[in-house]
Amino acid sequence: MKRSKWRARLDGGACDPHLRSWLTEPDSLTARCQRACTDFRVRVLRYGKGRALADESTSGEVGRGLAWVREVALECDGRPVIFAHTTLATAPNGRLSRWMAGLGNRSLGSLLFTYPGFERGAIEFLRLDARHPLYRRAAALGEVGATLWARRSLHRLGRQQVLVTEVFLPAIRACK
Repeated sequence: MKRSKWRARLDGGACDPHLRSWLTEPDSLTARCQRACTDFRVRVLRYGKGRALADESTSGEVGRGLAWVREVALECDGRPVIFAHTTLATAPNGRLSRWMAGLGNRSLGSLLFTYPGFERGAIEFLRLDARHPLYRRAAALGEVGATLWARRSLHRLGRQQVLVTEVFLPAIRACK
């Protein structure tokens, strides 16, 4: 797979204002989803050891060797609105490794934005198409268009860092 070109800024007219507000949300997407719907749910799709994606190898330690990979669907009122893909290097072991293993159906965002000590890096953006593996995984959740917008950011806690990528599904447009 060719390396993707994640960008630090969204292009001026790249997406509609409603979607732009979700993509550039500086706080927790979990909290925003909870405010936007009556019934919020995190559905775990996959959790285990695997290889980081080719375009994740540019994100420091996360991309070296095996990683813990967690994929979830954030659902509002029974509809998937965000596909989230998280990678955490398998070494060194630390609090974050233990917390990720015990999350279950809870949102990682509820931890990242409430526990003191997390540092969030810059948000990067990319428009995915069918060539990108995350587009294909997100598309498995329902009908999608030719492209999907995604964002990612690196969160650090001590020596550990986790890369969180969120792919926005068409149903996000129905959320406030």
